[in-house]
Amino acid sequence: MATYVITPEVALHLVRDGAAAPAGHQLPAPTLLRSQLLSLLYGAVRRGELAERDAERALDAVRALRIRLLGDRVLQATAWRIAERLGLPDTLDAEYLALTRLQADALVTLDPGLVAAAEGVVPTAPVEVLTAARRPGGQGRA
Repeated sequence: MATYVITPEVALHLVRDGAAAPAGHQLPAPTLLRSQLLSLLYGAVRRGELAERDAERALDAVRALRIRLLGDRVLQATAWRIAERLGLPDTLDAEYLALTRLQADALVTLDPGLVAAAEGVVPTAPVEVLTAARRPGGQGRA
């Protein structure tokens, strides 16, 4: 079983791909994932890219992914050090890097900037590692 830290965009990608937790993978994320998801979906609704009802469905589907949300002192301290080392403007991305360093095999993100920041800090993996085991049509394996 592999453990992959996922970002909000990856969670939404998984939902669009079938809304089932990938078989054989654990999906941790920093607790800030909830707020970031809410903000992403709210912004999409405000811009007219998504109906509010569809945003609510997406939130419900992401909740069903069984993402383990973490945000303890060790994670925060590690994120602080990583942000400082990389010269990041805040600790948001650093929390994903810290959690990957502490508890995961790799970080899965669709953000090229975060992939670049992760270089030399933690391993990354493409989103396909989470969707490759799925059948066409968005159905997970039984």
